Amino acid sequence: MASDAAIVSGNESDRSPAREPTKKEIRLVIAASSAGTIFEWYDFFIYGTLAAIIGQAFFPSGNETLQILMVWAGFAVGFGFRPLGAILFGYLGDKLGRKYTFLVTVTLMGIATAGVGLTPSAASIGIAAPIIVILLRVLQGLALGGEYGGAAIYVAEHAPKEKRGFYTSFIQASVAGGFVLSLIVVLSCKLFMSDAVWNDWGWRVPFLLSIFLLAISLWMRLKLSESPVFTAMKEAGEMANNPFVESFTYPGNKKRIFVALFGLAAGLTVIWYTAMFSSLAYLKGPMRIESTAAEIIVGASAFFGLIFFIMFGKLSDRIGRKKPVVWGYILTLILLFPLFWMVGSFANPDLQEASKAAPITVSGPGCDFNPFAEEQANDCGKLLASLTAKHVPYTLESSDELRLDIGGVTEDLSGYSWTDSKQRDETLSTSLSNAGYPLGTVIPSAFNIVMIVAALLGLSLLAGMTFGPTAALLSELFPPSIRYSSMSIPYHFGTGYFGGFLPFIASFIIAKTGAPFSGLWYTWGVVLMALLVTWWGLPNDPEAALDEAK
Repeated sequence: MASDAAIVSGNESDRSPAREPTKKEIRLVIAASSAGTIFEWYDFFIYGTLAAIIGQAFFPSGNETLQILMVWAGFAVGFGFRPLGAILFGYLGDKLGRKYTFLVTVTLMGIATAGVGLTPSAASIGIAAPIIVILLRVLQGLALGGEYGGAAIYVAEHAPKEKRGFYTSFIQASVAGGFVLSLIVVLSCKLFMSDAVWNDWGWRVPFLLSIFLLAISLWMRLKLSESPVFTAMKEAGEMANNPFVESFTYPGNKKRIFVALFGLAAGLTVIWYTAMFSSLAYLKGPMRIESTAAEIIVGASAFFGLIFFIMFGKLSDRIGRKKPVVWGYILTLILLFPLFWMVGSFANPDLQEASKAAPITVSGPGCDFNPFAEEQANDCGKLLASLTAKHVPYTLESSDELRLDIGGVTEDLSGYSWTDSKQRDETLSTSLSNAGYPLGTVIPSAFNIVMIVAALLGLSLLAGMTFGPTAALLSELFPPSIRYSSMSIPYHFGTGYFGGFLPFIASFIIAKTGAPFSGLWYTWGVVLMALLVTWWGLPNDPEAALDEAK
C-alpha cells in the first residue's frame, strides 16, 4: 500500500505514507474495530435477547401474542432507522473520515443502550415508558447505521488484497459475537441473582453494562489513526462533494447498490437472524425449553459457529467472493426447513409426539385470529388466541358452528368461559394435558442437546458462507470517495427492513396460521430473491476499486 499511513499515532504529523503497516499494527486495527463492533451489536441485540422480560416491563398487554409482537415491533424500529443512520454517518464518513465517524456511532449506541436500562417501567410511568424505549431504539438504529460500514471499510482499507476477506471476516464474526456476548452477560447475571431479583431489576444490568463496554471501545479506537485510503484521497483532493448524491450518480453505482441491497444484505441477514433469533424464540416458545437452557444452547451454537464466518472470509481470498455466497443461498433453500425440523424433533419429543397423536382442529363461522387485538371479535378468535399463547399447532377449518377437536375427540365447549380469558386458558390447558400435551417447560437430554446444537451449527454454517466474505465484497464494489455511503446505504436498508422485521413478520405468520414452522417461509422467499439477484448482478470478480486507490 504505497499510500499507507502509520496505523497507531497520537500525532497526525507522524504519518509515514510510504510505510507498510506492521503485523502488530494490523492486529490492533482488527482488534479495535472488531471489539467496537462486538460491543455495539451487543448493545443492539440485548433488546432481542431479553424480549420476553422487556414485553412485561414496557409493553404489558392482556393479549400475550400482542405483547410479544409489540416487543418485536420495537426491535424492528431500531432496524428501520438504520438506513437513516447509514445516510447520515455515511456522509460524515466520506467527508470527515472513517475513524472519527465510528467513534461517534459507538458513543451514541452506548448512551442509548444504558438509557433503556434506566427507563422506568410502564407500571411506574405508564405510556411514557414504551415511548421512551422506542425513541432510544431509534437512536440505537441511527448509531448502528454508521458503525458497521465504518468498521468494515476501515479494516478493508488497511488490508492487502490477498488477505482482505480473512481480515474483514473478523468484523463479520464480531456481529455474531455481539449476540453471543449478550447471551453470556444475561446468563452470568442470572447465575448470580435470584429469580425475584432478576425479574425485579436485575435484567437492567446488561443494559447498564454498555457504559463499561463503551469506555473500553473508545480507549481502543482512540489509539487508531485514519484509514490510509481516506488519507491519500484527502491529500489528493479527491473527496466527494456530496457522497449521498454521488452514490446514485456515479457510473454503474445504481446497479451495484441494487445488488448489494437485494442480493447481499437482504439474503445474508435473514439467514443469520433466523439462525439466531428465530431459533431462540422457537426453543423458548413452541418447544417449551426452559429459558436459561435455551439461551445456553443457542449461545454455545453461535459461539462455535463464529469460526464459519472467518473460514469462509478466508476462503473467499482464494476462490472469489461470489461463490461462497451463492453456495450458501442454494444450501439454505435446501436445508432451512430440514434443520428446523431436526431442532424440533430433538427439542421436545413428547410435545412432537402429542401433536401427531392428538392433532388439534378448530372450526367455526368467521373463525379468525387478530394478533393485534386486545380482545378478539368472536368466540372462535378467543379460542385461537388461547391456543396461540400456548404455542400449540392447530388446523383451521370452516363450519357453521364453533368446534374444537383434540385427537379426533370433540371438546365440550360449554365449560369454556368466553368472558374470562384466565378461566378459558385453564380449561383449555386441562383438555390439552388430558390429551397428552406436556405444557410445562423442559430441559432436553444431553444427547438431544448435542443434536440440537448440531442443527444450529448447520444454520451457522449457512450464515458464515453468506456473511463471511461480505465486508470485503462490499468494500471492493464501491469507489473510495463514496465508499462509506455507497456501502452503508444498501447494507442497512437490506438488513434493516428485510432482517430487522423478520422476528415480527415470522411471529405474525405463525400466530395467523398456528403452524410453528410457517414463519420460515419468509426467510425462504427472501433468500430465493437474493440468490436470483446475486446470480444475475454480481460479477465473479468485483471491480476492486479499493485497490485502485492504493
